[in-house]
Amino acid sequence: MAAKKRIAIDMDEVIADVMPKFEDLYEREFGRRISRQEYWGKKIYDMEGASKIRGFLHEKGFFADLPVMPDSQDVVRELADRYDIFIVTAAMEFRNSLEDKYDWLERHFPFIHWKNFVLCGDKSIIHADYMIDDHVRNIENFSGHGLLFTATHNIHENRFTRVNNWQEVRAFFKNEP
Repeated sequence: MAAKKRIAIDMDEVIADVMPKFEDLYEREFGRRISRQEYWGKKIYDMEGASKIRGFLHEKGFFADLPVMPDSQDVVRELADRYDIFIVTAAMEFRNSLEDKYDWLERHFPFIHWKNFVLCGDKSIIHADYMIDDHVRNIENFSGHGLLFTATHNIHENRFTRVNNWQEVRAFFKNEP
């Protein structure tokens, strides 16, 4: 029996939705709710005067209670029947995120074995057949087929196969061997 192909799946802005938390923090810090259209084409903390919001990424608990991206659990569970699934997240920049991310994965994706959690710093070390990620830099350095998961900061990118949601991920892999 041939080995299963591998899919490396990013966490933040792919299976874990960080944007509602950032929007809540923006409202808390600036006294008004920001709309995604206001930061379309960039990260929310790249908005003028909002750089301090990025600092919250370093706090213990930031990643602990993020919402799950719609349909991600069902689609990843389906993909796990045909592929080896690895959750690959660049967690080392935010030291306090390690335990939060591990616990979050255990809670929301219990069907993925802990041995398939890759908490790293540089994703260029990852060897898989496919990578689903919202950051262009990770796909640029990836030797397999990269799928760019739409996020506000990557909307102007057009070099990679784009998926806008987990239903599109399902459709892409439905046609793969």
